[in-house]
Amino acid sequence: MSNYEDLILYFEEQLDKIQYNNRPIELYDPIKYTLGFGGKRIRPVTTLMGCELFCNDFKKALPQSIAIELFHNFTLIHDDIMDDAPIRRGKETVFKKWNSNIAILSGDTLFALAYQYAQQADTVILKDILSVFNQTAIEVCEGQQFDLNYETRNSVSVDEYINMIRLKTGVLFGASLKIGALIGGASNSDADLLYDFGVNIGLGFQLKDDLLDTFGNEIVFGKKNGGDIVSNKKTFLYIKALELANNNERNILLKHYKSTELQSNSKINLIKDMFIKLNVDVAASEVIDGFFNLGIKSLDKINLPAKRKIQLMEVAVKMIDRNK
Repeated sequence: MSNYEDLILYFEEQLDKIQYNNRPIELYDPIKYTLGFGGKRIRPVTTLMGCELFCNDFKKALPQSIAIELFHNFTLIHDDIMDDAPIRRGKETVFKKWNSNIAILSGDTLFALAYQYAQQADTVILKDILSVFNQTAIEVCEGQQFDLNYETRNSVSVDEYINMIRLKTGVLFGASLKIGALIGGASNSDADLLYDFGVNIGLGFQLKDDLLDTFGNEIVFGKKNGGDIVSNKKTFLYIKALELANNNERNILLKHYKSTELQSNSKINLIKDMFIKLNVDVAASEVIDGFFNLGIKSLDKINLPAKRKIQLMEVAVKMIDRNK
């Protein structure tokens, strides 16, 4: 199996080779700008790895890995508009640098380009690949809508939140791996197991993001703690805290989490202390470990020698056991 870091370099080189139309520049410059942000590139690289797991030529899945990355960036452009987010990966978001209309059109174009790449597959498996891609696109949009719904709801359960991040984040990790596996010649049962592995690791990945936003090392994580608290996001930590709190603690959380009167640092410190008191950081870590273990169980069941699956195991560990 190829080295993970080498696959990232290979993918970056291929992504840089994409040729876009020259006009209108207002449509394509934001696309180049967005893809130039960098990022972890986990999703497209796992597509290559999913393919190589079942054959010896990961390059067969290059078009689909590009499709996954283009689709992912389409969602980021549109998410930033909906969240009114000014910064993405340390740079101005597309709608802030240009405007919302341009951002919507550039995002839509990325979505269309993603399909152009996704369909570059053998006709024998094309229908299955597009079926996975279509279902994933629908589910990601469902997850985003749930996320928007929860912003205005007074209460959200842990199960509702987990389902939301499964749709918004987990299924794309699962689809990335499954599409690669199908191109590599995997059986449907093995491809489904790899999908389950990806979904569970994706869930753990998102929950780790929630944890790092409040408890991460600011220097290593690359941004100030408490962004979710300041923006009143209903994360796993907040939802679990409400579940574990007594009446007095719950009232304090409800009052101060939505507060716009407290200074940011005061609000962050108050809520963070409450999270620690209620051990929600420990609870989050336990849930993350649970999803990791579920993912590994699915990976173990795939009908391949254990040594062939080591690289994917290591990637899963990197996604979960990280500090940024």
